[in-house]
Amino acid sequence: MAALSSKAVALVALVALASLLVTYVAAGPPVSYNASAFTADPNWENARATWYGAPTGAGPDDDGGACGFKNVNQYPFSAMTSCGNEPLFKDGKGCGSCYQIRCINDQSCSGSPETVVITDMNYYPVSKYHFDLSGTAFGALAKPGLNDKLRHSGIIDIQFKRVPCNFPGLKVTFHVEQGSNPVYFAVLVEYEDGDGDVVQVDLMEANSGGAWTPMRESWGSIWRLDSGHRLQAPFSLRITNESGKTLVADKVIPANWAPSAVYRSFVQYSG
Repeated sequence: MAALSSKAVALVALVALASLLVTYVAAGPPVSYNASAFTADPNWENARATWYGAPTGAGPDDDGGACGFKNVNQYPFSAMTSCGNEPLFKDGKGCGSCYQIRCINDQSCSGSPETVVITDMNYYPVSKYHFDLSGTAFGALAKPGLNDKLRHSGIIDIQFKRVPCNFPGLKVTFHVEQGSNPVYFAVLVEYEDGDGDVVQVDLMEANSGGAWTPMRESWGSIWRLDSGHRLQAPFSLRITNESGKTLVADKVIPANWAPSAVYRSFVQYSG
């Protein structure tokens, strides 16, 4: 009888331990989206999603909203875009970050993951993590033929996780912003593989002896330099992503640069 009781106690203890392990694995450790945690957490986290703009559009008239990205309805973003609330947007440092999302708890949901890029800011969150998706991205979460039905749900429960960005065939690209002039230079940085975001940009002028000058974040993914002197082009640009990795685009901005021009580099985080 005593032996049976011991077995029973051992069985209860084993079941309790298994339950504890299942609970821990399901919940996972807390998520912190800082530099060291870029891809450190493989677990899905809970969030809510809404959508805005045209039902099959890219959000804010396809102009990228608060991040400043251009033509987000075209490749590589292809309208799979989202606003992020502050934990995702990060005062603009989250611009360009890529996330896998999947919807749950709705009969119209496919449950299959889709990848979206943060291109805008959501100022009215409905949950701790809130993705305000383009109509295209929201509809992509539905079962075949149920895109409109899912969009009519308005607010849905989703799960998300941070993933590396991948823009096949593209190198890091620089758009010189309108208003740039010989003493003021502003540039939009796009299409960074890996983290997908930029946390610092530095500029090297011609004949500077290799000295880098830090640029300041203007807004979103646009960085500026108020020099106080006539800038000497060509310019090299050094970008740093959230994981602390740097890339140098040597003399990517030519001597005859012009506002609103686009300059494609030969560098990319993927190699």
